[in-house]
Amino acid sequence: MDAKEIISGKLKMDLTPMIDVVFLLLIFFMVTTQLIKEEADLGIQLPTNAKATASDELPNRHTIDVLPDGTVMFNGSPIASPAERITLHGLIATLKRVKGTSDRMGQKAVVVVIADPLSPHYKSIEVLDACAAADIKYVSFGDY
Repeated sequence: MDAKEIISGKLKMDLTPMIDVVFLLLIFFMVTTQLIKEEADLGIQLPTNAKATASDELPNRHTIDVLPDGTVMFNGSPIASPAERITLHGLIATLKRVKGTSDRMGQKAVVVVIADPLSPHYKSIEVLDACAAADIKYVSFGDY
């Protein structure tokens, strides 16, 4: 570009670099823009005012506590004193009633034995024997 071209007004401008920049910007914005996707119809019908249906019943759960002095408690009520040993007649009778009630209701009778760490171990064995005598099959130990 010399002074004659500037003075005469015959200045020729090259637009190619500017068009290249515009196209690069257009491509950049097209690539980085997220396209709005329409939600697909999954064919799911949500319930409106449906009544609750009876599902699997929860098991009939009872706890047997063995205290440090050997006292046996069934659901918080004392069943056997520390002096009663070998058989726990009251507990067996109570567990048979619980088993019969659970069977009539169509539920599982579940017994959780919670023995104090300082309780005599033979009391826990007697409780397990009482559960076996009452034909209760779902017996587990819990934390004290």
